[in-house]
Amino acid sequence: MTFHAAAGSGARSSGAKVPEMIDVPGGTFLMGSDLAEYPEEGPPTRVTVAGFRMDRTPVTVAEFRRFVRDTGYVTVAQRPLSRADYPNLAASARAAGSLVFTPSNRPVELTDITNWWRYVPGADWEHPEGPRSTVAGREQHPVTHVAWEDASVYAQWAGKSLATEAEWEWAARGGLDGALYAWGDELMPNGKVMANHWIGEFPWNNVKPARRQRTTPVGSYPENGYGFVDLIGNVWEWTSDFYRAQRPVGKSCCAPPENPRIDDPDGSYDEYEPGGAHIPRRVLKGGSHLCAENYCQRYRPAARQAQQVDSSMSHIGFRCVARPPSEGHSVPLLLTESQPVNPGPR
Repeated sequence: MTFHAAAGSGARSSGAKVPEMIDVPGGTFLMGSDLAEYPEEGPPTRVTVAGFRMDRTPVTVAEFRRFVRDTGYVTVAQRPLSRADYPNLAASARAAGSLVFTPSNRPVELTDITNWWRYVPGADWEHPEGPRSTVAGREQHPVTHVAWEDASVYAQWAGKSLATEAEWEWAARGGLDGALYAWGDELMPNGKVMANHWIGEFPWNNVKPARRQRTTPVGSYPENGYGFVDLIGNVWEWTSDFYRAQRPVGKSCCAPPENPRIDDPDGSYDEYEPGGAHIPRRVLKGGSHLCAENYCQRYRPAARQAQQVDSSMSHIGFRCVARPPSEGHSVPLLLTESQPVNPGPR
C-alpha cells in the first residue's frame, strides 16, 4: 500500500472526523524562562509569531485509529529496531516495542530513570502498557507511543503540520505573557488542579484516583485563555524544531525575531544516549502526567525537553497546526507516492 497524502493536501479517503481547531492570533510574547534549575529554557526572549490554527486537543486514540485504518500505517514502535542503529543491543532487545512507565514501590534515586522506565516488547499505541493491554475505553485519551515520524506522517495525512516551538509556547500561554503556568503563577490556585500532572511523591506515591494516574480523556481539565485543553500535562507533545541546549532566538538586533525555529539537526545529537551519535533529537513541550513537584516541574509553557526522533514512550503524544499559505513551513515529506507506508525496520 502506498501513501499519497502530502503536507497540505488534507487527504482522507475514509471521511474521518476533522478535529476541532482554534484560531490563534499573531503577536509578540516573552518566550522561555530564567529558572535556574532549567537553564535550557533561557534566556527569556521576546519573539513574534504570525497567526495560525491549532488542534484544540492532542490527537486522540480514536483519531489516530482512523488514520491507521485509512493508510495502513505501521508506527515506529511496531517495527523492530535496526542493528545498524543499535549495533550493541542484543537481538532480543531490538524487538518492536516502546518505553512504558512503571511506578516504583518506594522512594528511589531520581537521577536514574531506569528506576521507573521499562522497554516493553509489544507496547505501542494500541497496547499502551504492553501486549496484553488495550485502548478499549480510552478512545478519547491522547494517543501515545508515537515517535516523531509517526506524528509527522499523521500531520501530512491530515493536511497539517507540527507546530514550531515558538508557536506551541505562544498557544500554550493563552494570552498570559510571562506567567509561570498557562493559567497564572500558582500551580493549583485555591487548591484546584489545572492539568493532569503527578500529585504526590514521584515515582512511587501518586495520590490521584487510579483512573487518573496515567493519561486522561482530553478536556478533563480547564481550557486556557485561547480555548485549548491539555497543552499542559497529560502528554508531552512533539514540535517540528530540532533541539538545542538553548532555544532559538533569531538574529535581529532591532525587533523581536519572527517565529524562530531550528530546522537543522546539527547540534541536536547526544553521544551519551543509545544510538545518540547519529539519531537527532526534537523538542517536546508541555510536560505530562508524570511531572511532579519533586521531579520534572515541566508542566509550564516555557518547559522543553529533548527526545530522540525514533523514541516513543507512554507519555508522549502530539497535536497539529495549520498555517496560511504564506506561513506554510511544512516539515519535509517523509513519504512520497513511490514509498511504502510501512518503511520497514528502523
